[in-house]
Amino acid sequence: MSQLEFDFSDSVVLITGAANGIGKQLAERFAASGAQLVLADKSEAVEALARALGAAHLALVIDISDEAGVEALVARAIERFGRIDVLVNNAGIGPLAAAEKMDTALWDATQAVNLRGVFLCCRAAGREMLARGYGRIVNLASQAASVGLEGHLAYCASKSGVLGLTRTLALEWGPHGITTNAVSPTVVDTELGRYGWAGEKGERMKALIPTRRFATPAEIAHSILFLASRDAAMINGADLRVDGGYTAC
Repeated sequence: MSQLEFDFSDSVVLITGAANGIGKQLAERFAASGAQLVLADKSEAVEALARALGAAHLALVIDISDEAGVEALVARAIERFGRIDVLVNNAGIGPLAAAEKMDTALWDATQAVNLRGVFLCCRAAGREMLARGYGRIVNLASQAASVGLEGHLAYCASKSGVLGLTRTLALEWGPHGITTNAVSPTVVDTELGRYGWAGEKGERMKALIPTRRFATPAEIAHSILFLASRDAAMINGADLRVDGGYTAC
């Protein structure tokens, strides 16, 4: 696959959920584009990833649904690099259950990571961006924010919330040099995607996507890097659906 060229050589980029999947692809792409990285994940694998990408990068193992942890993350980033130019809220979980069997704790855990975590990271990093008058925020939503998916009650609700949050921040912070956008993938060929869409279920889903396949992490990363770039300054409050046409049906 060809690589789109972006220059982030003068940028500090914070990525949550960076240890694998889309987050890992993002870390590799931003690093290759010259960015200094702050990588956050609940997995200690994020530390090895940061080391592999170069000594300039910072990694922290945190739970993004923890307010104190997120505040400490942003404080460490500012202490180390002096600023945050780009925030990518990628961390997320996707537990499955029929609506009538949905456990309350499972519901709460999904909202905590997928929505509360996005809010906490946006608020903490956004304060720094507002003080400087510049920032790019990209939130990972999903096609599940716009359509219902069987067994995805908590997930669909959380990702719909991400879109509402994104649009409101775009309205409030746009006048201050900060753009806030969402990327909504279809099923992506990652560990999380394979968990929810393995086997015959996955084949049935592919048949409903006009391109007849799932997305790759690289394809999602391309879209995010564009929205994070200075060239995307007039894109604000958008929901970029990288879904192969699934929500057009």
